[in-house]
Amino acid sequence: MLRRNLQTANLATSNGRRERRKSDAGSGPEAGAQGRLSERRPVAVVDIGSNSVRQVIYEGLTRSPAVLFNEKVLCGLGQGVATTGRLNEQAVERAIAALHRFHALGEQAGVTQTHILATAAAREAANGSLFIARVEEIFGTSVMVLSGMMEAQYSAYGIKSGFHEPEGIVGDMGGGSLELVGVNGQIEGGITLPLGGLRLAEMAGGSLDKARDIVKAEMAKAKVAWPGSQRNFYAVGGTWRSLVKLHIARTHYPLMAVHDYHVPAKSFLAFCNRLVGEPIESVTGIDAVSRNRRTLLPYGALVMAQVLKTLKADTVIASSLGVREGYLFSLLPPEEQAKDSLLETARDLSILRARSPRHAQELADWSTMAFATLGIDETPNEARYRIASCYLADIAWRAHPDFRAQQSLSVIANTGFVGISHEGRAYLALSNYHRYQGLGTKVKLPEIASMATPRVITRARLLAAIFRVLYLYSASMPGVIPRLGLVANDENAFALTVPTDISDLCGERPQERLSQLARETGREITLQIV
Repeated sequence: MLRRNLQTANLATSNGRRERRKSDAGSGPEAGAQGRLSERRPVAVVDIGSNSVRQVIYEGLTRSPAVLFNEKVLCGLGQGVATTGRLNEQAVERAIAALHRFHALGEQAGVTQTHILATAAAREAANGSLFIARVEEIFGTSVMVLSGMMEAQYSAYGIKSGFHEPEGIVGDMGGGSLELVGVNGQIEGGITLPLGGLRLAEMAGGSLDKARDIVKAEMAKAKVAWPGSQRNFYAVGGTWRSLVKLHIARTHYPLMAVHDYHVPAKSFLAFCNRLVGEPIESVTGIDAVSRNRRTLLPYGALVMAQVLKTLKADTVIASSLGVREGYLFSLLPPEEQAKDSLLETARDLSILRARSPRHAQELADWSTMAFATLGIDETPNEARYRIASCYLADIAWRAHPDFRAQQSLSVIANTGFVGISHEGRAYLALSNYHRYQGLGTKVKLPEIASMATPRVITRARLLAAIFRVLYLYSASMPGVIPRLGLVANDENAFALTVPTDISDLCGERPQERLSQLARETGREITLQIV
């Protein structure tokens, strides 16, 4: 009787806490909060994998959603499934405890909808359905148990979400399975193989030699065609991201950004082969990898090496986005999917951090006109980078003037942009850095410049020179820039035109900056009052 009364009391207390959380938590940002976009409503994805359970809470269901909260617990649900056919009971209880916490966090964060995805371990284990029933009881909603083909397709959607016009084969290595699928505008084919890290280690009994034989045998069955001329291999999954982090650390790469990190496949293959032959704790740079990821790292390297050899890939491209983001992307209407993720993120940052988002759009429009008038050619990607740079040009205005260059550089270098290469990120960072730091010969180039070609550096400097002119006329507020013109007087002589009624904005400093712009372009540019 006492136990029953305690259970009833605990249930009432739990329900009371739940009701208070529901009443206290809002679905959007609190009144007056400027750090979030007011029209966004948080959504969550709970990913129940063979190795980990993770919840990611996003600001909203958008083309480029910002992450509000992200937590994972490495439960190892798939440990033992290959030999016993059942989920490990201890792992199940760890997962259930984590999922109770995730549910409470979702309520606290005002999540309006939770999507729960389960992958290989839950779908293959004999007791998987019992586990899923417990999960559904916690969240009060159904769990989507993904087939191998569905995993492959959502991984491909994740690549479409995170890269601009991707082309190649996507590989998603989880704890229980490996999915391979082509992407080139559309998603093409797709297979699933029993080569997840946990499963492979278990089937091999901890022997890397036996694991190598298993991987070779499974990959010999893999029939995946390249969907186009580019042999890019997009690497998805926590173990492979850890491999990339280790490679970044060992090569002293200047940017600690995993997403869109490119490595020649031959180089990465050699790296993976070396890694398999070394004791993992003595590997140079291993501190870049969390301890709970290190055990499976050699198995991830084995699978990666065999995949690259079998598929004859040219380039490995790392992705931070996968099934979770791909699932959300699949929920968007086609017109949202078609939007440019880089420009959407940059525009959001302008709204959140700039003095005037309208002024940022005026910069983008004026720079488009100026590049065309001056005859500065651009690739489509360079034009995207220029427009994004304009949206980001004022994000450091609250910093002390002496530190705005470094502040904008740091924010751009480390923000979770997608849909942009590392060279493109250097373009964004350099254009904003030079806007504040200047363009003189004594200005020291930041380390991120080493990732850009001379052509990209030249265009970033030119855009910075345009910023340095226009901001002195506009005082960072909208309305003036559209009234300024740039006209060609002859083949190599141009004039900045200023209407008479705002000619008081002209002066020594704007003239100095105009002369600087002329030097950057190698053209004569004079001031003309009209």
